Amino acid sequence: MRRALALAATLSLIAGAASAETWTKFHTLENGADVSYDSDYTYKDKATGRLVVMQALSKGTLGPSAPGKADSVGSVAAYDCAKKNVIPMANYRPNQGLDIKATWRSDTPKKADGADNAALLAAVCPHADHVPVK
Repeated sequence: MRRALALAATLSLIAGAASAETWTKFHTLENGADVSYDSDYTYKDKATGRLVVMQALSKGTLGPSAPGKADSVGSVAAYDCAKKNVIPMANYRPNQGLDIKATWRSDTPKKADGADNAALLAAVCPHADHVPVK
């Protein structure tokens, strides 16, 4: 009986880890697509202090999903909440894994313009002190 309980507990931990995407909608684009961020992926970059956020699009019954899945469309970017600028790190689309370039930290930041960036900054920046540092 103990082995069965231990096995059940182990399997539930594995299943929980496999579905660790926690998407939070923060904006709707003009074309009706929702934009969400994955709070399980969000972290503060130790080297730059920037907030790294994975975001994805969804429309109707599609997504959002993480990189490599059949319904995945999104990006990862590093935001400076104080200066309101962003360094794009990578984009992904269906059946394409995430490929973050190693030199992103040396890229020139761009102003985080647009309603979607404003909404994302408003959603994630208040929690910047509570995310993991990596």
